[in-house]
Formats: sequence, C-alpha cells, structure tokens
Amino acid sequence: MSACVPTRPDHTSRTTRASRFQRPHSPPPDASGAPGEGGSRRGRFRIAGSDVSASITVFLIAVPMSLGLAVAIGAPLQAGLIGAAVGGIVAGLLGGSPLQVSGPSAGLTVVTAELIQRYGWRTTCGIVICAGLVQVLLGSLKAARNALAVSPAIVHGTLAGIGVAIALAQLHIVLGGSPQSSATANALALPEQLADVRPAAPLIGALTIAVLALWPRLPGRTGRILRKTPAALASVALATAVAALAAPRIARVDLPSWRSHALPEMPDGPVLALLAAVLTVTLVASLESLLSAVAVDKLSADRAATAGTAPVPRSDLDRELRAQGASNMLTGLLGGLPISGGAVRSSANVRAGAVSRASTVLHGVWVLLAAALLVGVLEWIPLAALAALVMVVGIQMVSFAHIRNVHRHREFLVYATTVAGVVLFGVLEGVAVGVAVAVAVAMHRLARTRIVTEVTSDGVHHVRARGQLTFLAVPRLSRTLSQVPRGAHAVVELDGSFMDHAAYETLQTWQDCHVAQGGKVEVTGRTGIRVSGSASHPAHHCCRPWTPWRNHHCAEHAPTAEASTPSRPARTRHLASGLSAFQRNTAPLVRDELARLAREGQQPTQLFLTCADSRLVTSMITSSGPGDLFTVRNVGNLVPPAGVEAGDDSVAAAIEYAVDVLGVESITICGHSGCGAMQALLNGPAEGGADTPLRRWLRHGTPSLKRMTSRSHSWARISGRLPTDAVEQLCLTNVVQQLEHLRQHESVKRRLAEGTLELHGMYFHVGEAQAYLLVDGARVGETIEVFDRVTPSADPEQPAPSRLPAHTELPPHAKPVTRPKPSSHSELEDLNA
Repeated sequence: MSACVPTRPDHTSRTTRASRFQRPHSPPPDASGAPGEGGSRRGRFRIAGSDVSASITVFLIAVPMSLGLAVAIGAPLQAGLIGAAVGGIVAGLLGGSPLQVSGPSAGLTVVTAELIQRYGWRTTCGIVICAGLVQVLLGSLKAARNALAVSPAIVHGTLAGIGVAIALAQLHIVLGGSPQSSATANALALPEQLADVRPAAPLIGALTIAVLALWPRLPGRTGRILRKTPAALASVALATAVAALAAPRIARVDLPSWRSHALPEMPDGPVLALLAAVLTVTLVASLESLLSAVAVDKLSADRAATAGTAPVPRSDLDRELRAQGASNMLTGLLGGLPISGGAVRSSANVRAGAVSRASTVLHGVWVLLAAALLVGVLEWIPLAALAALVMVVGIQMVSFAHIRNVHRHREFLVYATTVAGVVLFGVLEGVAVGVAVAVAVAMHRLARTRIVTEVTSDGVHHVRARGQLTFLAVPRLSRTLSQVPRGAHAVVELDGSFMDHAAYETLQTWQDCHVAQGGKVEVTGRTGIRVSGSASHPAHHCCRPWTPWRNHHCAEHAPTAEASTPSRPARTRHLASGLSAFQRNTAPLVRDELARLAREGQQPTQLFLTCADSRLVTSMITSSGPGDLFTVRNVGNLVPPAGVEAGDDSVAAAIEYAVDVLGVESITICGHSGCGAMQALLNGPAEGGADTPLRRWLRHGTPSLKRMTSRSHSWARISGRLPTDAVEQLCLTNVVQQLEHLRQHESVKRRLAEGTLELHGMYFHVGEAQAYLLVDGARVGETIEVFDRVTPSADPEQPAPSRLPAHTELPPHAKPVTRPKPSSHSELEDLNA
C-alpha cells in the first residue's frame, strides 16, 4: 500500500485575467530595466498635479493625527510633527511602496507610551534608533516577506488590542481627566472619572466625534463640495472654533520652543528589558508597515481597474522595510515619534488620486513648513478634540470585517486571546500569547481525526478517516479496523493530506492480515477512486496534490491481463465515482460562480481551438476557469478553409458564433506534441483503404503537409532550435497553416481589419509540460516562424531540447526540398534571444 494519500484540493480563488501573470510584491522594473517606478529615470523626480492635491489632503489629515498621538503618549508635541515630516520625506524617497504614507501611527502608541513611562522620553528615542537599525538589517536580509507569514488572526488581534488600549486612554482626556499607565488601570479608573466630569472637554470631544461620523455622509451638492475637506481636519477645525467661542479656558495644545526640544540619549537599563523594548518596536512598526503596503497595493490596483488608469508599481517589501528603518533612525536622532506605514493616511493618499511617491514627499514638506510657520494656529487646538480624534482611530482598529473573517476561518480563539493579551499584559506579551494559542490550535487540528465505520446493504464495511493520520490517531484507527469481521469486504476511505509512518504501518499490517484471512480491502481517497489494493500488489504511483485530477493515476495496476482491462461495470463505477466526487467536493465551491454565469450568460474573451487529444487539459495549461474560454476541439486542431463544401460547417459555425455573437478578443490555435493526426498525415493513406470520415477530415491537414515540403516556406523553429523529428515539424507547421485558413473566414477577416481581434499560435509539448507561443514578429508568410518558450521566470534553468538529428528523415511521400536559410545569423540570434 502506498503511503502517499490523496489530499483535498487547494481551493484558491481564481485570479483575474489582469493579474494572472503578475508576481506579487516584487520590485517593478522601470523603463530602463532598473527597479523603481515605471517609466521613471534615474535622478529625475517628477511631480504631477494630482500628487500636489493628494499631498495637501494627506497633510491636512497628518497634522492633527500626529499632534493627537503625541498627546496620547505624553511625548513632546513637536515629536509628532518631526515624525510626520521624516516619515513623509525619508520613507517617501527611499521606500518601496510608492503610495504608502508613513508617520506616527496608532499601532505604536501603546508601545511608545509604556517606554516613556518606564525609561523617559530621551531613552525612548534611543530605543527607536536601535529599532530602526534592526529594521534596516532585516530588510537587507530579505526578511520582509517572512513577516507576512504571521497568522492574520494574530496581526488583527494585536492591532485590535492596541486600538482598545488607545480608546480607553483617550476617553479619560475626552472626559477632562488624565490617562493611567495601562489599559487595565484606565478601565478600573473610568467610574471615578465619570463621577467627576467637567462639561467643556466632553462636549468638545462629542462634537469632534459627531463631525467625524457625519462628515462623509453630508448629502446633496453642498455635501459633495464639503466632503473634499478631510473629515479629520473638519472635525478639529470646528471643535477649535467652538472652543474658542464657548470654552476659552479649555486645555489646548502647547508647543514649547524648539530650543527646549529634547534629543535622544543612549539607552540605560537592564539589557534584556531594553532588547525586549527594541524587539517590540521593531515588530509592531514592521508588521504595520508591511501590511499597510499590501493594502495600498490592493487599493491602487482596484482604483486602476475602476478608473481604467495605468497601475502603480507594486511594493518592494524589503526596500520598504529598509526605508522604514532609516526613517526611524533619523526620527529618533531628531527626537521624533517612531513611525510606520499608516493605513489611514495611505488610503487617503490613494483615494485623493496620488500617482507617485511625490505626494508622500510633498506631504512631509508641508508638515515641516507647518511646524515652523503655523505654531500660533496649532496652539488654538483643544486637547479634547485631538483625544477624540485618536480615540475614534483606536475604535476603528477593532474591525468587525476582520472579526467575521477570522471567525469564518475558525481562528476567533486566536484573535480573542491576542486582543486580551495585548490589553492586559502589553503588545509583546499579547503577541506571544497569540502565537502560543495559534500553535495549540494547529496541533489540535492536526491531532483531531474522526474515524467512523458503517455497513452498506451489500455487506461492505466502509471505514472513513477524516483528518490527518498521525501516531495520535493510531489507537482509534486500530480499534475501528479491528471491528471489521474476518473475511469481509472493506473499503477504507482516507480524507486527509498527511499520513505518518505509525499510521501507515498500522493500516498496512491490518490490510495484510485481513487479506490473508480471505478478506478484501480497498483503500480510496475521498473521491472514491482506488489508491491501493492488497499488499501483494504494490502501488506504482504516488497521489500528488498539484492538479484537480490528482487521483487519476492513483489506481493500482494489477499484473494480469484480466485486471489490466477493466470490465464495463468497473468503467461505469469509475464514471459514477467521478461524478459523485464532483457533486461532493467541487460543486459546492463553484455553484455560486456557475449560478452567476447562468444568470449573466457566457462572456468569454478568447476562442481556443485545439486538438481532441485526451492529454490536453485546456483549463489547466491556460489557468482558466468557467466562462473564460470558448473551446473548439477536433482531431488535429484543423480549421477547414472558408467555403469548403465537405460537411465541415461545425468549425466555421463555432468561429462565426465566437467572433460575431460572443465578440471574443482573440483566437488561439493550439497544437501539441505527438499528435496522432499529424502522424497519420505523414504515414500517408493505406493502399486500397476505404474512404472513411476520418480520412475525409484529415484532408484539411494536407495543406500543412504541403507547406512543410514546399520550397517557398522555411521550417518553423521552436525556442531557437529545429524540431526534434518530422512529427514535431508538422505539428508546428500545422499551427501556422491553420492560422492562415482562419484568416480566410469573413468574420475573422472583418474583425482583423477593424483591429479588434488578435490571432495567436500555440504549441504544447506534452512530455515536457511546456507551452510555446508563436512570437509576434513571426507572422504567417514571413521567412521564418518561431515558437518561443513560455517561462515562469526570466532565466529558466532547463536545457534546450536537442537539435534535429542528422539521420532523421521524412517519409518518402513527404520528403522536403532544401530549406531556404534565414537572411543572416544576426536575425536568428535576435529571435533566439
């Protein structure tokens, strides 16, 4: 019995056509091939009008947010402005995410406040410098992507816990008091604070919250005009105006002189505690920045798809992490708040229409100018308004969408324990608790295996194992198998992706004993397809989880001739089991999509014409799904020329329907290696043979054979080499010839003239699982046609197939004449490149 057990398919959502071939979060090349923004030149910094307007929008959000966060953690107010300016200018210039805006963030508020209370402000700045250095090192080690491997439940739980702690602390300021040293202390002191409320601060805070909530919902034309002003700025401005008139004695922003601004000092304290502090700042700042960069990529891609504009290059996460580290080192040296990529500022930047990093940099310049020139204006802002603004940000960090998502994936326990850990113990401790619970949940799921048995009406004992078969499940497995009567017919159904050695030995030993006692054992996957039989017939194939039809070759091959030819009932059972597997496994996953297609009708973008060969799985080699391809298959992927009166209207009808009715944008003709139709053409008609439908159909391939033997056409080449034999040469030539037939059809000819239809030639090598496309520059009728390899990367490490052997000859009736040579060696070299 094979130890390889069929697994469930990895059901991932089908990607859109636009993003199907993009590599996520890789450094995008510019016009010159160097990493950077598309189309930019080295040393050139362009500023678009949309970047200027977006930078002003972000600036109007960043100033009150930075001041509010400085108030929230008890840091000098200038530190918030320094952090915003450094984050905009330095991270904007050096970062790998063009549209992400960095600055003081709510995620770092709790961490920084705790450090200030324990070590003081100047030592906290030194810790921020060390954390920035660690970020630079991690980015240089290409570790940014590894940070995304943390469970989303832990990340969202950490941010939610920080948001709860922020909201509890700022609520005290809104009520006119002062926050305590921890979230627990803030919660316990809340009743006493409510008993001693002074009306001015709560009313200003309530006004700020009301404007924040209602501003995006202002109706009418006037509302559309007013909504262009950010809600954060509008709320703080209105609260400031009301406080100036109604509460002149309320506590306000107090910006001390820059001459008294505190600079950092070397951290002094227990080494382990300082290392933990540096690690905490690094962890929170890095995770928040990287997750924000990924979110910004999604927002910018959605904006480009909706507006039809050019997409912004995707983020280089390692470069972004290095830029965040450099920014934190500089902000620490200047006495500013620690920074990270912010979701609020970044999303506002994208929605405001920013197209490059110029928006981020300009926003930092505006903050710097405001810190120098608008001190008098900023000092009118009430502290209660800033506290209310930050409190709303903290509440928004507890996202109900994230809660629903983690609950749907059965990760709510991890999320809840992480939130509780952050609120009760601190950020680093809360993350550690979340990781421990996540590991425990994963181990529980790994060890949880359901093994049940039932007896059908025909006396067959079905033993079903749901889950992973590890040594922890061996006692239950052994106990259940022992209940199968001696000599009975048993079917063991394995539904899991893993079986360790202990479980394998248990199942193998029982199977051998049961067969020796006259019983019969079948081991199947969840689909019901047999994966092994008795021990005397070793399995020859290992079930692999890389295709939807992975169980196709998991059947055991019996050595006898009788077993090698399945009976009709066996073939019927194979069909029935496949249909049953579809209804049980695949149908629930595709039902919604197929229901949508049933309502809206089919809207394919491509007509795909290929051979009827059973080895060609069109959806697999094109990574397509339901509704993507309008597919026509026939023997030899032939396209009868227009006007042929031979009962071949089915192909012409499909072409006309696809082009005129469905309005497809492209047509692809796909040939393949080892085509039986091409082999039949090369072998020629048998003497005295009957005129069969197959012979009459293959006559449409005769022009391909004549083209290959013609003096006026060169042999097609495949990825810079000659074909390996005559069959491959004819397969390639046939694709080129059928494209020529396709151009003769009136509907195709008309759409080509309009420039609304593209034709593609394709060749699939079955044995190599390698696809080749007819290159754009090699159109039908030119000197040479080249099929180029489709590779997943720029430098595939696969040796090129050997050239056509010198002794290879075509059949006598297909003997070619001397081939014309290309015009120059350089032409071939360019094509091969």
